[in-house]
Amino acid sequence: MSRAPEAIERHTMAVIVDNEPGVLARVIGLFSGRGYNIESLTVSSVTEDGSQSRINVVTSGTPMVIEQIKAQLQRLVPIHSVHDLTAEGAHIERELALVKVVGKGAKRVEALRIADIFGAKVSDTTVESFVFSLTGSPEKLDSFVELMRTLGQVELARSGVVAIARGAKAI
Repeated sequence: MSRAPEAIERHTMAVIVDNEPGVLARVIGLFSGRGYNIESLTVSSVTEDGSQSRINVVTSGTPMVIEQIKAQLQRLVPIHSVHDLTAEGAHIERELALVKVVGKGAKRVEALRIADIFGAKVSDTTVESFVFSLTGSPEKLDSFVELMRTLGQVELARSGVVAIARGAKAI
């Protein structure tokens, strides 16, 4: 009797590392060397003196693969801690997108109407295009971009996911 294949899960992880040259390359190398996919990656300094950084990484895999990723990350030096925000409980994910929409006439009016509904701001405008800036969950941004694509040519730049746990507990 064969077992059903394990479901692929999307996980957001926060990895606290020393802020020094080569650390990001080592983390990325761990993923690429083992064939794990990175869906989103953001990095920023998290201490006043700049000695530590936080890497937010979104990846997917079976529960076994996610556990392997966490275990292998924890063994890398100079990683201080690995937090699977998805597994640890409620967390907030946000992303920034700049969306350029090229179109004329009624399509421009519709683009402004949709942008208003989504809370997007006009960051730039020309006679033939708008650049909207929008923050929100990755799903919200996906929906906005999908609607804008029906109106004309779209160019897209996204920041990648930043995430933080809800509640009083801090990493």
